[in-house]
Amino acid sequence: MRQKELRIALVCYGGVSLAVYMHGVTKEIWKLAKASRAYHSGVERSEGVQGVYRDLLERIESHQSLRIRVLPDILTGASAGGINAVFLAQAIHSGQSLEPLTDLWLENADVDQLVDPDARPVWRFAKFWSQPFVSWFLKRPGNAVSESVAPETRAEVRRKVTQLIKGRWFEPPFSGLGFSKLLHDALQSMADSDIEKPLLPPGHPIDLLVTATDFRGHVELLRLNSPAVVEESEHRLPIGFSAVTPGDGGRSLADPMELTVAARATASFPGAFPPLQLKEIDQLVSHEGLSWTGRDKFIARVMPVRSRANSADDVVLIDGSVLVNAPFGAALDALQGRPAQRQVDRRFVYIDPRPDRFSDNAEKDSKPIGFFSAIFGSLSTIPREQPIRDNLEDLEEQSLDAERMQRMVMALRPEVERAVEKLFGRTLFLNRPTPKRLASWRGKAQQAAADEAGYAFQSYAQAKFTGIVEKLAQITHAAAPELGLPDSTPIADSFYAELSQNGLDVLCQDGETKEEAIAFFRAHDLGFRIRRLRLLARRLARDWEADPEIPDEALEVARAAIYRILALYFDQEKAQVLGGGFSALAGNSLLAPGAVLTHLAEHRLLPEIDDKAEELLAEALDQMPKNLRRRMLLTYLGFPFYDVATLPLMRNEGLTEFDPIKVDRISPDDARAIREGGTNATLRGTEFYNFGAFFSRVYRENDYLWGRLHGAERMIDLICSTAEEQLPDEECLRFKRQVFLAILDEEEDRLKANPELLTTVRGEVLERLG
Repeated sequence: MRQKELRIALVCYGGVSLAVYMHGVTKEIWKLAKASRAYHSGVERSEGVQGVYRDLLERIESHQSLRIRVLPDILTGASAGGINAVFLAQAIHSGQSLEPLTDLWLENADVDQLVDPDARPVWRFAKFWSQPFVSWFLKRPGNAVSESVAPETRAEVRRKVTQLIKGRWFEPPFSGLGFSKLLHDALQSMADSDIEKPLLPPGHPIDLLVTATDFRGHVELLRLNSPAVVEESEHRLPIGFSAVTPGDGGRSLADPMELTVAARATASFPGAFPPLQLKEIDQLVSHEGLSWTGRDKFIARVMPVRSRANSADDVVLIDGSVLVNAPFGAALDALQGRPAQRQVDRRFVYIDPRPDRFSDNAEKDSKPIGFFSAIFGSLSTIPREQPIRDNLEDLEEQSLDAERMQRMVMALRPEVERAVEKLFGRTLFLNRPTPKRLASWRGKAQQAAADEAGYAFQSYAQAKFTGIVEKLAQITHAAAPELGLPDSTPIADSFYAELSQNGLDVLCQDGETKEEAIAFFRAHDLGFRIRRLRLLARRLARDWEADPEIPDEALEVARAAIYRILALYFDQEKAQVLGGGFSALAGNSLLAPGAVLTHLAEHRLLPEIDDKAEELLAEALDQMPKNLRRRMLLTYLGFPFYDVATLPLMRNEGLTEFDPIKVDRISPDDARAIREGGTNATLRGTEFYNFGAFFSRVYRENDYLWGRLHGAERMIDLICSTAEEQLPDEECLRFKRQVFLAILDEEEDRLKANPELLTTVRGEVLERLG
């Protein structure tokens, strides 16, 4: 049975009260991941929404012999979208339920709950002098409420806005400490829920990053030509978490206090909530009798400059969407060096609840912008930057690189295979490939590739050499934050100087690679090993070379063996293999670079890993049918020829997910199976400048439900599109109908604020989808 991983890198936009809609979407990603995990682990089929997703996965398996596993393993977000990213990441890593977050949004995301107790008017005549202003603001012709709120909700919104205005002026109306407590309580409710297995395979990495804004800013070092280093004010403050998925459920992605800091900081909406300072979290810890043992370590990691200056307690954090509303760059960074266990279909999925940012009402657009419209609009609806075009162009270029590489390898293959057959003779493929023979053949092929490359081999060797040194410098720089370096360049320079003293200023002499260079590559060239195995894995894919004489079962067994070997090398990329003493060595890398290089070689032990890898490869080759074994040997022994030709041209040789990346959007405009009209026809939180859902539970329930429905529709679209043979449209629609009705059934007991909501939507589903 062929296997494929549908990996999702999720980007959650900021959107004020539209976060309730985004929660509905993320809940469907969580439900799909749960169904996928159960399907692959052989757990009995669940009913409801998860049952529909599982039926779809089983349908693809039965008709295409393809098992798809869904892995949401990179999650980023800003503002209220960051809150959703934090909670979804926690649910995926820990196996905890996401249901408590639904209660947080529906019950507590209301101005009556969020308002600071000190901001509540103590009697109905409080601030009586403000009444003329209140009346003018809320009741004058063309006022903010009339312009942006539906008639049936205006009275409720006016009442709650009046309370806010009369409460206190020139201070945020909502409680920061109360918000932090709500977030922590939701995390605790998740911990108290029924615990299942994590939603990613054991050992699979998961990355979470949310954005915050350091209001006062801090000084970062920036490298220039002249002067060499300058100080630059930096206000962006990413808060990230990276972990390896445990085997058992219940383990938190990070300390709950750290997750609370991340969620609270990214959603500190200016003017609504007070900025976050660490003393607020310390106050929460004290009042609730909690503990935060890793506080100093967390601060040193997230705010290294502030930590070294002992000024972290003075940091003032506001909403992350002020500077970065759509953190695609963080998801791109997390992609680097990611291991692959089988064929990967990588998707970047972003949730944009309001793609129609420009009004389609010509009459409204012709009116001048008023005082409050300008304030609310600048805070909530104008994108903080050119939204995502630059990031999508980077993704497109990266995907084009992967496609170019595929075409280059396919074009080179006939010539490379002729070279391998000429070098070894056709009898090679009749011999049993023992580990000793593989090592001998590999060495002979590498020397032949160097000889035939001529003067181009020097360029190739230099590309390998500089790539290795820069990677080792980055590892060392990450382990030595106390050096205070702007980047890893000074460490790389010290490595180059050390290697030059050892005779590695020249890698090739008289057309041959020097012994010192060979020893260096054997000790440190992890990238070469990984690239070779990735090519072997791709050669096993049907889309690269169809051979009906090779059964699918043999291809899958071979693919599993290749990925087992890959895992040996991926393990050497982890910081844990370097031992606890590496940090001290790294801190002295500018003075003693040789000790660092020696430590890296002795702890990563690549030659020893090679021996184990060739044992596993020889065993796998021995079990393959002859035609498949021939293909694998031609690729394995031909890899040095491919690498010499392609490495100097590759923009990013460190990528381990070899296929092009696809980008998908989830928005009301992309999910029209039930109702046309997009955002305007489905969501209510867009009213009152995107604050609407904070004023009405009816609106929150509406947007949450549509988030689930739109999320489910797009999840089915993703699954259908990753299948190698597209399911008929009518079959995809049948699954959508089933999942829509299952969602409506699941929400029957929860969504009570508007009795007509579920009935109306159910009627539309039955009318449009039969």
